[in-house]
Amino acid sequence: QEVLGEDKLMAILKERELKIYWGTATTGKPHVAYFVPMSKIADFLKAGCEVTILFADLHAYLDNMKAPWELLELRTRYYEHVIKAMLESIGVPLEKLRFVRGTDYQLSKEYTLDVYRLSSVVTQHDAKKAGAEVVKQVEHPLLSGLLYPGLQALDEEYLKVDAQFGGVDQRKIFTFAEKYLPSLGYAKRIHLMNPMVPGLTGSKMSSSEEDSKIDLLDRKEDVKKKLKKAFCEPGNVENNGVLSFIKHVLFPLKSEFVVLREEKWGGNKTYTAYEALEKDFAEQVVHPGDLKNSVEVALNKLLDPIREKFNCPELKKLSSAAYPTPSKAKPGEKGTKNSDPEDVIPSRLDIRVGKVISVEKHPDADSLYVEKIDVGEAEPRTVVSGLVHFVPKEQLQDRLVVLLCNLKPQKMRGVESQGMVLCASSVGEPRQVEPLDPPAGCCAGERVYVEGYEGGEPDEELKPKKKVFEKLQADFHISEDCVAQWKQRNFLTKLGTVSCKSLKGGSIS
Repeated sequence: QEVLGEDKLMAILKERELKIYWGTATTGKPHVAYFVPMSKIADFLKAGCEVTILFADLHAYLDNMKAPWELLELRTRYYEHVIKAMLESIGVPLEKLRFVRGTDYQLSKEYTLDVYRLSSVVTQHDAKKAGAEVVKQVEHPLLSGLLYPGLQALDEEYLKVDAQFGGVDQRKIFTFAEKYLPSLGYAKRIHLMNPMVPGLTGSKMSSSEEDSKIDLLDRKEDVKKKLKKAFCEPGNVENNGVLSFIKHVLFPLKSEFVVLREEKWGGNKTYTAYEALEKDFAEQVVHPGDLKNSVEVALNKLLDPIREKFNCPELKKLSSAAYPTPSKAKPGEKGTKNSDPEDVIPSRLDIRVGKVISVEKHPDADSLYVEKIDVGEAEPRTVVSGLVHFVPKEQLQDRLVVLLCNLKPQKMRGVESQGMVLCASSVGEPRQVEPLDPPAGCCAGERVYVEGYEGGEPDEELKPKKKVFEKLQADFHISEDCVAQWKQRNFLTKLGTVSCKSLKGGSIS
């Protein structure tokens, strides 16, 4: 998507092949969006470049301890096996690659001294700005997050490369490196950036947002289920994760894409240019259902050899040890799956950011609104809320809300409600109610999760008799800082905390 230092790149290529590195912090499990950099690494190798892949284990720990120290070695081994399996699945020869771990050199005396030297010239403002899109942003940031960009800059020198390759979300770290490496007497490097593939919900694909991603080891039925729920509105080519995956992964690998469909709808059609496919989708010649089914078939072909490799006892054991379920989690570790369907944990709730498209009074109830709310699906949901006496209609129109999406649909005075708008309520009288506020900049459909429970899969539908929501709701409250919490753990999106305007100490319903 972007290149910084193209003149220097051309000058080097006149003399020799380019030395380039791509790094990945060994945090959550790699997902299918990793095929974007993998296919570009294949291009670099075909062009004769010397490519180094860095498993940045220390970076994983520094990024708000996304990989706890006791799991660092296991996570790094998992990443090494899975990245190699990905490269093999797209035909990349591993003998042409160099694999390095951060702890192989980042704990050396020389590197440590350079970290101190860099810390003496970097401002807090620049360090924070550099990591804004890469390091997890929390209410009370740790010092480790400020160190992260400096280490990534120094890696360019210690890996002895001409260029660093990464996602366009790392641009601020790359410009930070260009500014500060010369102050230590080191050369400014070239930077190459691939585009970021939107997740299935329309926002960036993320390891911590379960609904937004397809794991490399997901079963075929999981792939089908996630693609079925993916945001892919007819004719809409913006923030369409399904189309973007075709554009940035499937087309570069095969130079074509086949839309599979029944004869009565025109039969199969092969596209040799992505632009033609996008045009047909925009004009609704290609149906979202056919597009999803075709991606499912193509994606499973890529994932089959990876699944097969991880089907052996040794790698199964490594996978469960590196990413333990909550019941097996070590102190400080966050679980990644719901260990037991009977566990009453927040990740069972399907809570999403919604945008209120319309608000009308219920035809048969003076205290109820009937809202149409966009939660990133093909059609908005109809939601009935008892907010008439608390929130003026014009304050709800077009605002972002927090919606519980997996309650069993329920008729309220003759209108079926397909979700619940979560609100803060005052403790005393007179009762006050305020809809919860997602962070500014959120997109409709983004997952809302409880801190520490980022990875679990929500229930398809909460069974009324099990009272899962009611049991969890008993521990929902608003903090003194007006932040929504469950047992003192914040409600979060990838952009920050969920809050309310003024009802500190209140309940959530």
